[in-house]
Amino acid sequence: MNRIFGSELSPYSVKVRSFFRYKDLAHEWIPRSLAVQAEFQKYAKLPLVPLVVTPEGEGLQDSTPILERFETLAPEPATVPADPALAFISALLEEYGDEWGNKWMFHYRWRYQPDVWSTSERIAGQMMGDQGTLAVAQARAAVAERMTGRLGFVGSNDKTQPLIEASFKHALALLEVHLTVRPYLLGGRPAMADFGLWAQFYEAATDPTPGAIMRASAPKVMAWVQRMVSPKAVGAFEAWPALAPTLMPLLKEEVAALFLPWSVANAAAIVAGSKTFEMSLGGTAWSQEPQKYHARSLAEIRRKFAAARTAPGLEAILRESACLSWLAQA
Repeated sequence: MNRIFGSELSPYSVKVRSFFRYKDLAHEWIPRSLAVQAEFQKYAKLPLVPLVVTPEGEGLQDSTPILERFETLAPEPATVPADPALAFISALLEEYGDEWGNKWMFHYRWRYQPDVWSTSERIAGQMMGDQGTLAVAQARAAVAERMTGRLGFVGSNDKTQPLIEASFKHALALLEVHLTVRPYLLGGRPAMADFGLWAQFYEAATDPTPGAIMRASAPKVMAWVQRMVSPKAVGAFEAWPALAPTLMPLLKEEVAALFLPWSVANAAAIVAGSKTFEMSLGGTAWSQEPQKYHARSLAEIRRKFAAARTAPGLEAILRESACLSWLAQA
């Protein structure tokens, strides 16, 4: 069977695990720890989870390509709508979750002290639990120091904090309305969009500060978070006209207003060789170090858009949401 080396504290790990559960793919979940480090290194190209090791001994990393590969191998139950326009919207929302939603999760997790200690304790316990309490305590302190020092990598700083937190709360409110009348983002079964966005909210729900916000303000989102741990198809994907009234605001006010402008500016900074970049985002100043992976990620979503561009209705949706100009740039 497939083996998934991952962590409960990694959104991309639980994203892959949830997908495998939905597809009913035989797999073994292996929490990454010192005890399995040698086996992990045997197959991993990068020191990152998730790592999927196939029965043939191939190591796979990077959650979205993993999902896409196994979607092809096991197309039912589908996570990609038959409507190519809706399939692209799903891919775009997955990307938004993976890249922008991760800013929310990482910011809250390593910005506030209760969250720092909660997460550090859990990571240290997973990695060093069999080494004794002293080893766990030392690891906890080391994890806290290392990860708080990495806040800048996702763009979290004093200047950007208000926008990151406002975006989290706004997306939460929009999704609360959208999920009032459907179990998943695109209807009666999970789509790629669900796995990408859910994974970030799943992690946030386990942390003290964002978890309290979610429980107090978004019961429908919390129910979706629980549902997506082991999702089941209970119906079909809906058509865009049914989804649009509550999904278009997310595309307009989050994806087009924040995520795509940030992603384009980040890519431009990398091309220019800049150490940092500044921009106006959501009416406020944003500054951070550019993130190399996200430039490749932008290129990939633009490739997908180019392939789907002639799908009936897609350009109209993207034009109305103001996403089109960002995706159509060379």
